[in-house]
Amino acid sequence: MGQLSLKEIKKVFGTFEVVKGVSLDVQEGEFMVFVGPSGCGKSTLLRMIAGLEHTTSGDIVIDGKRVNDLPPVKRGIAMVFQSYALYPHMTVYENIAFPLRVEKAPEAEVQRKVDEAARILHLEERLQQKPGNLSGGQRQRVAIGRAIVRAPEIFLFDEPLSNLDAALRADMRIELTRLHKQLGATMIYVTHDQVEAMTMADRIVVLNGGYIAQVGPPLELYHKPQNTFVAGFIGNPRMNFLPVHCLGASDQGVQIDLNGQSLTIPVMVPASDRSALQGKTLTLGIRPEHMAVGSGDVVMTATPSVVEYLGQNTIGYARLPDRNENFCFVLNGTQVMPENTTINLSFAAADCHLFDADGMAFERRIDLAQMTVPHADLVEAP
Repeated sequence: MGQLSLKEIKKVFGTFEVVKGVSLDVQEGEFMVFVGPSGCGKSTLLRMIAGLEHTTSGDIVIDGKRVNDLPPVKRGIAMVFQSYALYPHMTVYENIAFPLRVEKAPEAEVQRKVDEAARILHLEERLQQKPGNLSGGQRQRVAIGRAIVRAPEIFLFDEPLSNLDAALRADMRIELTRLHKQLGATMIYVTHDQVEAMTMADRIVVLNGGYIAQVGPPLELYHKPQNTFVAGFIGNPRMNFLPVHCLGASDQGVQIDLNGQSLTIPVMVPASDRSALQGKTLTLGIRPEHMAVGSGDVVMTATPSVVEYLGQNTIGYARLPDRNENFCFVLNGTQVMPENTTINLSFAAADCHLFDADGMAFERRIDLAQMTVPHADLVEAP
């Protein structure tokens, strides 16, 4: 099993409400990632699921059973923390076996489960070593192995890769994704790193100020954010936002004025709402990676004050008139761009996002299914 339901979960510390009525269903075998800025409530929510924090109100249901009053060991979960929390005087074998020792499992069962966990995590050659002789990635795998031997219904991960360097984080992302596919277990993963969220999750829960801002598959959040918070949080560098004037709306979309240029953004607006939009100030969103140098549907001038050359792409940062925010653009490859030199940037109407005065998105006219490659079209290499 491994189904989880959260029903109007709230958490209050004194007079401060951290989690403000979260409801969510996690399906069996799903890899769900909680992501959001510091203080949004994601780790607190995970600790309530684990039973490490008392739930102020609401119900936590695992496999149809309310578990609010059960201790962590009775909930059928296992948690992997940000710190490895390994016993330095014990071998890798004994660290992994520790939960089974506590349960007084037979020695044959301990041997079988530890060997199986070590095989899955590629730790067979390290079982007799101490944690001090391991790399950071190996220590984290030991902590995961300690969770595996418990055979939990649900795995909980609280920023387990944040202490690793960039290369190890990339390797461990791959290892955890493979582990999920191999075990087929339900996994809930907390991170502040959107790259981890986008690359690992079946679905992402974006939290903001104790509320759920949006839930969905990674590419849905990227291409169809429901509000400016999700649009600005998902994507790196973050989306650019520009104020625009609405000229009208039709079946083709919303016509806007941007610095004297008229542009129709292909979004859907009910006929009953169109007349009310005319004359309103809206927000146009364009991702830095959807911009180019030269001509396009809209052309703007920008003077980059900082240019970053990353090899794979070139990132420029400019300040627009009357705006105190960086306007960012990403160009493919290495494109030499002198700083403080004015250039023409362009983007297409089809790549734009449009938000109302409350920051809520108009639905874009794109079909996410058409953005994936059907398996039948894939050609095997000879």
